[in-house]
Amino acid sequence: MTPDYHTLLLAIGLSGFCLSVTLFASWMSARVERFLLSWSIGIGCIVPAVAAYSVYFENPDLLLGCFAFLMHFVGFAFIYGAAYRFRTGRSGRRRMVFIFAASSVIVLPWLVAGYDGIGFIALNLVVAVCLVETAREYWRSRDEALIPLTGIVVFYLLTAVSFTLCAAVLIQDGQWVMGRAPDNWAENLNLVMAIIGITGIGAMSLALNQWRVAGSHQRAALTDALTGLLNRRALFERYGGEPVNEHRAAVAFDLDNFKSVNDLYGHAAGDAVLKVFADVLRDTCGTGACIARLGGEEFVVVLDRTLPDRAHRTAEHVRASFAAKLIPVGGRSITCTVSAGIAFGGSHCPSFDALFSSADKALYESKRNGRNCVSLVA
Repeated sequence: MTPDYHTLLLAIGLSGFCLSVTLFASWMSARVERFLLSWSIGIGCIVPAVAAYSVYFENPDLLLGCFAFLMHFVGFAFIYGAAYRFRTGRSGRRRMVFIFAASSVIVLPWLVAGYDGIGFIALNLVVAVCLVETAREYWRSRDEALIPLTGIVVFYLLTAVSFTLCAAVLIQDGQWVMGRAPDNWAENLNLVMAIIGITGIGAMSLALNQWRVAGSHQRAALTDALTGLLNRRALFERYGGEPVNEHRAAVAFDLDNFKSVNDLYGHAAGDAVLKVFADVLRDTCGTGACIARLGGEEFVVVLDRTLPDRAHRTAEHVRASFAAKLIPVGGRSITCTVSAGIAFGGSHCPSFDALFSSADKALYESKRNGRNCVSLVA
């Protein structure tokens, strides 16, 4: 092994170790983003793989080579698993086990049979496929944080290309049996690209984590913690500065006699009622509506590009669906009702504040009419 080659392997090991520790520390700070833990374990497994390969390069021992290969497979399976968990929020254990098992079955028999050259070709191609799939998972999540995720995807793809070149050179030279580790320009390029990739991915991973943390804080500031709906602040930030036309409706809802639910059954029961009503709003109004909890038992739905008949049908559907719900509370089921008021924009409601005020007035008209009904501002 040349000193330069040894230095490159040492640099990969140190860079990988530092990145693994950094990712683990980032996960430990909150223990929320579990993809960081999977990422840390994956990079951490690459470190002993590189160390074993460094020894194998000078003393090509079969058991040592198999160990280095297996650690590579474990590491890249976890690295893919981190990307999958980042995108879906699921662990992806079955996928990781499949990657490890498939990689081992494809590569190790060649090494054991004495065709180590084919084994290295298969190793490089398997790792390249894992890296491409990892990049694909992050690319599918790019809408969340375009800049850091694009950077991560680029580094993974460039590293995958370097592994592919390693396989291509061995195939071109017909090196099916070598008795040693490969040593050519593609291997040197692969080591350099690995160092660049680890460094770049490390920097982008920190940016990505901060991006997610900032996004989480922003969502928390604009989301009602109990129901998951938008809160008052988010609602008025979205619509407060916009002009209101005659096709935008605001539907104000207020749960009837909600205080008696808390008094009779406790606040936990009241929370359960609020969650059920929030679910009714989501199911009835759909994704095209803006739904918010203003506080307490007050909610509002903003409908764009709608007509009075449609807005009234929507509000009536919400009212009837909620009244029919049996809400389990302390071993029994209770029912609740809701009143609603509808207002439309236009010359009499040129701003969202005016629209909201008109919907509130219509709501109180429903209260005066006996509750559990829908009123529309004329």
